Parts: sequence; C-alpha cells; structure tokens
Amino acid sequence: MRIVIFVPTDVHSLELAGLMDVFAEANARVGKNFYDVAITAEEAGSIRCASGLRVLPDCTFDAYPGDPDTLLVAGSAGVPRSPGRQVIDWLANTVPETRRYGSVCTGAFLLGEAGLLAGRRVTTHWQFASLLGERFPEAQVESDRVFVRDGAMITSAGSSAAIDLGLSLVEEDLGREAALYVARRLVVFLKRPGDQSQFSVHLAAQAIDRSRLRKVQEYILNHATADLSVTALAKIAAMSARNFTRVFSQEVGITPSDYVDLTRIDVARFLLEGSRLSITLIAERCGFGSASAMRRAFLSHVGVTPSDYRDRFRTSGEGARSSLSENG
Repeated sequence: MRIVIFVPTDVHSLELAGLMDVFAEANARVGKNFYDVAITAEEAGSIRCASGLRVLPDCTFDAYPGDPDTLLVAGSAGVPRSPGRQVIDWLANTVPETRRYGSVCTGAFLLGEAGLLAGRRVTTHWQFASLLGERFPEAQVESDRVFVRDGAMITSAGSSAAIDLGLSLVEEDLGREAALYVARRLVVFLKRPGDQSQFSVHLAAQAIDRSRLRKVQEYILNHATADLSVTALAKIAAMSARNFTRVFSQEVGITPSDYVDLTRIDVARFLLEGSRLSITLIAERCGFGSASAMRRAFLSHVGVTPSDYRDRFRTSGEGARSSLSENG
C-alpha cells in the first residue's frame, strides 16, 4: 500500500517520525512490506525540522511515481509557510486519485489552500483551530479532537496525535489486533479515540495567564470540591454574577459552568487512569457530588461514561477494574 507523506519546511519531527514508526511496526507485524511509505517535499535536499533534526525526503512532490493510496500532509512549527502554487495544485489534483488523505496538526492549512476542506469536518492543533476556521470558513473545525474522520479525509491534532492517526489507519487496514500490537510496541499503552479531548483544561488556563480572571481560574483548579457556582465565583472576581459570566465567557471562551465541569473532569481522569477508587468515590473527590452527575458531565464533554473511560485509559494494572465497585 503506497503512502506519501508531504513535509513542509520546519516540520515537527515527532509528527513525521510517529507516522513512520507506526507503519514500520505494522509491516513488522504482518511480516511483509505492506506499507510502502515515501516522504516528499517541495524541493530536493535535506529538510531541517523545527527541532533541528534533519530529514532527507525520498523525492520531490512531483517526482513520486504513480498515485498513492494514502496522501498525508505533516504540519510545521506554527502555520506552514505557503508552498509554491505547484505544490497546492499537486495536492488538489492528487487527492481525488487517492483512497484517503489527510493531515497532521497544521498540515490542515495546506489542505485548505488546496480547496480540500470545503464542507468537511476537520481538526488541527487547538492553538491554531480558530485561525483555521477564519481562513477557511467553509470548513467545520472541531478544535477539541485528537483526530477527525470525515469520509476519505482524516485530520489530527498536534505532534503525538500523529501516532493516533496512524494507529487508526492500521486498524482500518489490518484490524484491531494489529493496531494494538503496534501501540504496545511503541509503548503507547492506550489508543485514544478520535473524540477524546486533545488538551487539558489546565493548558487552556495557562494560555490566558494574564487574564484578570486568573485568580478565579486558580481557585477552581485548586478547589474542585468547593462551591463553584457562578454566584460564588463572581464574589471571588468582585463582579456581579451577570457581568462575571459575560466577561469569563468572552475571555476564556467557555462558560464558567463548563470550565468547572472540565476542571472536575480533568481531576476525575487522573483518578480513573491511575487509581483503584470506585466511581462513586471519585465523583465525590472531584466535586460532582454523585456518580450520576459525573456520568452526565463525561457524556456531555468527553462522549463516554467514566467506566468506559477507565476501560480505555486505565494505567493501574489489568486487574484493577475487577476489584472496583463502579456505578458509571
């Protein structure tokens, strides 16, 4: 199966290496060269990755023989520099001849320049999701996803999400057992579903470090079990409840209640992944009050129940769940 990965200048080395290693381990599993992977670039010669690592592409984009089964575009550090018109035309003309195509991280911007995002659900690194939506308003950008599959197109979030994208392709081509084998070989113990949140709410908080609401955010993060109602938080911010809700939503990008839920979910995730505590006890320690309230929050924001999340992302041992009393 022919796979072509186009790399822009200043490419993130982890994205490229992650894809290459996934396909290489899949080949080792089936005992043959099932995936024939080629790295292409705009110009001949080595490319300096954002990390300083140098990569020597197999050929230039226009020298690849035949049409690939799968065409993937890697991202760069930030928004990729717009390549020459010939590259954009090549993407636009080659994609219709492939079985599937996609991008990693900010590689989505190059797909957009080639007119390949119109009417499509797409994701990218959360930091550049808003900009992607502004530049290509005809696309439906889903900023909080590890990867998104829309028909023949698959796009992923930043850096390590390239591994998740690659694993999903291996599972599609060779089956779940092969994908799980590759995940174990790469010490990626748990394969994330595409709808898992791609970033922690703590990272979102750090991104607005200078906000006048920083004091409120820190209080939420450090007091998950406290009274975090709008009224209580507004008092900390020395604002009226109405003004606080308006300002918080404008500056943070989500409502105070959603921020509280996401913070509590973050704490719950940590406990679900690494402890043997029951679902009921975790709900109490995270401030949800009850297992049913935590279940509703998980279904709303994560798309799975707490029990399902623990099954997918548990790191405390295979026998952990059997000893738990779970109500999620």
